[in-house]
Amino acid sequence: MGSTVLSLRIDGELLDRLRSHAAKRGMSVQDYVVRTLIREDFDERFQTAVDETEKFYGEDGEDGANGPGAAAPPDHVRPSAGIA
Repeated sequence: MGSTVLSLRIDGELLDRLRSHAAKRGMSVQDYVVRTLIREDFDERFQTAVDETEKFYGEDGEDGANGPGAAAPPDHVRPSAGIA
């Protein structure tokens, strides 16, 4: 896979925040932004796969693995929660 240049115009405050987040992880701003975009893309693809699986098997799975009355995880819980 090759690489392509993408130029962005962002305000100084956002760039400072990106620098700060990247520095905390020992990364360049470019690497931090690319990793964030990759993670978001993965989250979207993962959620699509989960949705398709639920459509195929139903919300509780094929054998009702969640059991009667089991609560589903809240919508705001994402696969990358806690991953930096």
